[in-house]
Amino acid sequence: MLSPLLSNIYLDRLDKYVEKELLPAYNRGERRRPYLPYMRAHKAVWKLEKNRQREGTRQMRRELQKLPSRDPFDPEFRRLRYVRYCDDWLLGFTGTRREAGEIKDKLGTFLSGQLRLRLSEPKTLITHGRTQAARFLGYEVVGHHDDTKHDQRGHRSINGAIGLKVPMDVVRGKRRRYLRRGKPAPDLARANDSDYQIVMRYQAEFRGIAEYYQLAYNRHRLGLLRWTMERSLTKTLGHKHKISVSKVWHRHRATWQTPAGPRRILQVTIVREQGKKPLVARWGGISLARRTTPVPVNDDLPATWRKRPAEVVTRLITGQCELCGEHTAVEAHQVRRLADLQAGNRADQPGWARQMATRHRKTLIVCRACHDRIHHGTRPAQEPRTKAPESAVR
Repeated sequence: MLSPLLSNIYLDRLDKYVEKELLPAYNRGERRRPYLPYMRAHKAVWKLEKNRQREGTRQMRRELQKLPSRDPFDPEFRRLRYVRYCDDWLLGFTGTRREAGEIKDKLGTFLSGQLRLRLSEPKTLITHGRTQAARFLGYEVVGHHDDTKHDQRGHRSINGAIGLKVPMDVVRGKRRRYLRRGKPAPDLARANDSDYQIVMRYQAEFRGIAEYYQLAYNRHRLGLLRWTMERSLTKTLGHKHKISVSKVWHRHRATWQTPAGPRRILQVTIVREQGKKPLVARWGGISLARRTTPVPVNDDLPATWRKRPAEVVTRLITGQCELCGEHTAVEAHQVRRLADLQAGNRADQPGWARQMATRHRKTLIVCRACHDRIHHGTRPAQEPRTKAPESAVR
């Protein structure tokens, strides 16, 4: 929780440097100039169609689609984009590799001179957006290019667009913990848990991964992880009950209505006493389709747990000594471990120690006089003393 906050505070100067120095220096031009070979071919096709000479124009238009309409090497056009999350940042640059190296060197000089930081050479890479993927926050960031993808007007629609992918090494790494000798295996560490806990944990783990990569257009690659986890789950339940995988499905198979339609799932239900809803744990039903519709962020979530003060605070507010019962100013006596109160014969222990051991509490709310007796025997009156660290709570 604290590390992202400290990163944002410390790297704020980096944000301002990029915004005030690098972006103005490496952003120029409103739009790329037209690409002359494309314009000549387009004009030739237009003339033929205007004169109703349509023979061969279809093939000419197909060849035209292979040429860029704007000059990709326009020296008067440059774009630099910057994004940062905590200590992970990414720069997207439209320009030459030499200029990209200059930007990297300037950033390295600023970080070492102003922030006393060094760029990690294995992680700070210059990659080509069309042929190589950049890694950012666990995603692969790529630049799309496909002349066969068209919109409703017949124009090329995805060239130059940014795409997010699930890295396959992430899928292989997530699968590894559920494999043994290359095959899905039961998780013996969970065999002693209840069926409800086993199914709930598997579902929570897969849901977390699937929801994190919901912006990836190849999210379907997580289907391999889902199959591996499903086999591991059924084998874990089979190992626990000494039954086969098919009998596990026969025992827990159910159909769940999801927003994407009915899905076959594994379901474990715990029936509770009258008046309470049953506890239900499900495996499956998570769609791996790419989510393209924006989801509003709701930071004002309803309170799930009732806010109530801690038990020690409540006992202090009561203002009653738990040894003598007197209502007066009280303070807390605390021990480091309950085991310290249970050594030897309990009958030989003082009353305050027996009371704490019986209640299984490391704190005891007492008045000042009783607190003095705890620390100094039976002497009821004493001069003001320096309190020990364990007795400093009032």
